[in-house]
Amino acid sequence: MEKTTIKEVTRIELKNPVLVEGLPGLGMVGRIATRYLAKQLKAKKLANLYSPHFPYYVLVNKKGSVRLLRGEFYFWKNEAGENDLILFTGDSQAQTIEGQYDVASCILDFAERNNVKVVVTIGGYRKEVEETPKVVAASPSSELLNKALQAKAIASPVGNPIVGTAGLLLGMARFRKIDAVCLLGETRGYLPDPRAAKSVLEVLQRMLRVKVDLSGLDEEIEKSKGIVERMKEIEERREKYAQKMRRGEEERITYIS
Repeated sequence: MEKTTIKEVTRIELKNPVLVEGLPGLGMVGRIATRYLAKQLKAKKLANLYSPHFPYYVLVNKKGSVRLLRGEFYFWKNEAGENDLILFTGDSQAQTIEGQYDVASCILDFAERNNVKVVVTIGGYRKEVEETPKVVAASPSSELLNKALQAKAIASPVGNPIVGTAGLLLGMARFRKIDAVCLLGETRGYLPDPRAAKSVLEVLQRMLRVKVDLSGLDEEIEKSKGIVERMKEIEERREKYAQKMRRGEEERITYIS
């Protein structure tokens, strides 16, 4: 495979579609949110994206079958609202700078072919969070940004870099005359964070006027709390041991002196 390629699974006419992108990244917030949304809406496969810029290995399933890493487009027909949805998620982001631009450009090509006028990207915003994570929003469109703020997001700090596909789509969409907004859930970032994903989906629901049952994330949130608590305990024990070793070393130095 020499270039990024999209293989369509089906062709369908969509009504004013909005593209929602969420790939693996900080806290896996984008991937968790987009996959959950696709599952709850019972979205159907639209296309697969393959790229030589993805990591060079295959995934093996329970039956021993293998497949290349890929991005996946799903669609959902919104019978009660103004906008159908195209959901894009996948196994990985591109691994090089050139690859990031190439994949983002290919995603926008697909969006244009499907008459997408609005793109929403989802990711994580690194921050130590004890309470409910906030959602940080950024957009080159003041109208879309205001819509996100009205949906209870907060404006991004000045100078905040948005790395990867979520950021590039935001910056490149304007050259295609496509509006875009990025929603970033506050997260520690070192573990999959369903709590941050839930916060983002709450904002996204309000923006798109789409109702989704988010209670299915609660079990994953409880599991993640347990993992975080265990990691804190391990870190505290490690710190106590390090302090004990430092005291021992100081006492040894004092004795020799």
